[in-house]
Amino acid sequence: MSNTGTWMQRVAQDWLVLELAAGSGATALGITTGLQFLPFLLLTPFAGLVADRMPKQRLLQLTNIGMALPAAVLGVLAVTGTAEVWHVYVLALLLGAASAFDAPARQSFVSELVDPVDLTNAVGLNSASFNAARLVGPGLAGVLIAVFGGGAVATGWVILLNAVSYAAPIWSLRHLDASRIDAAAPANRGPGAIREGVAYVRARPDLLLVLSLVFFAGTFGLNFQITSALMATEVYGKGPEEFGLLGTVLAIGSLTGSLLAARRTNVRHRLVVGAALAFGTTVVLAGLMPSYLTFALLAPVTGLTALTFITSANTYMQLHTDAGVRGRVMALYMMIFMGGTPLGAPIIGWIGEEYGARWTLIGGGTLTVLGVAVSAAVHLRLDRARRERDEVIGEAVAEAPVRTASAAF
Repeated sequence: MSNTGTWMQRVAQDWLVLELAAGSGATALGITTGLQFLPFLLLTPFAGLVADRMPKQRLLQLTNIGMALPAAVLGVLAVTGTAEVWHVYVLALLLGAASAFDAPARQSFVSELVDPVDLTNAVGLNSASFNAARLVGPGLAGVLIAVFGGGAVATGWVILLNAVSYAAPIWSLRHLDASRIDAAAPANRGPGAIREGVAYVRARPDLLLVLSLVFFAGTFGLNFQITSALMATEVYGKGPEEFGLLGTVLAIGSLTGSLLAARRTNVRHRLVVGAALAFGTTVVLAGLMPSYLTFALLAPVTGLTALTFITSANTYMQLHTDAGVRGRVMALYMMIFMGGTPLGAPIIGWIGEEYGARWTLIGGGTLTVLGVAVSAAVHLRLDRARRERDEVIGEAVAEAPVRTASAAF
């Protein structure tokens, strides 16, 4: 229920910005998206530490309250006709701050609810639940906005529905059986706990590769909030219903990708890299589609490749991370995944303003493919150098007893 409300608000908030910022909608959308994800860049390392120290069942109740309040305020402002663009900016920032504390706790909470052998399946089903809501939310939002009149006031009612939807996870969390949650021991409260998480990741080249791929895809490719809105309105001349439908169609592929991910028992680097390359290529193709129909028909493929990449990267990080630092590691993952948006969203918005909406997809997809290719090449080169170094060290260790025995003789 809450995820459905969240997707409804994303569509309504974007439409509200387009209504309020006539003539500079692309730039305003980029700023709004950037501000909403900026806290992921600034607060997530601290949020990951909080997730490792505080019971996640309690923390997640607080974060859901923190996300409901900005939604309620923005909804009231829009319904009363007093909303301005700067209101959206401020409340998007506050919503992002609460989300920054919610994300690492929610991600790492999955592994406390299921056995390790079921983690891949659980992450896939969690994504399926999220994308089932994504299937319904955008289309429902588009219909409701049209029913309520299609203006800024109409978006306010949809945003208020999202504020109410946060009651569902809060109630659910309060009624979980705490005795059946396999919570990790709280992280120590001494200094250097955040540095400990960073050092853990730096010592793991495999995790660094995944984080690099996530950065390029998240910063330049996963900007559907902006690109879909611009393509629907500026390129194809469509209204809120068609814009909302794009999100629903995109979610068909996303849901399929999530369900396929739930069937996997193992995730390897090859899958993560391949899915990232396929996603970037599909984004470029989307920017070349000649009509709204062809763009919508390609959207499920875009959603499939995006969710295959996101789910495989998320699963790899959780499966290959020690429980005691999982909150901090997933916080770094979310910081890079979501925190790249404040860097990429304004750039993508500016590209749309200067060169047209199509280039938000063509440019973003191209940068994603190039970034993934370079990251994979660097990882392979470093991995080869490490193996050669280990072989040299192994040979030296093997020869050492022979030389010692010969000297003694």
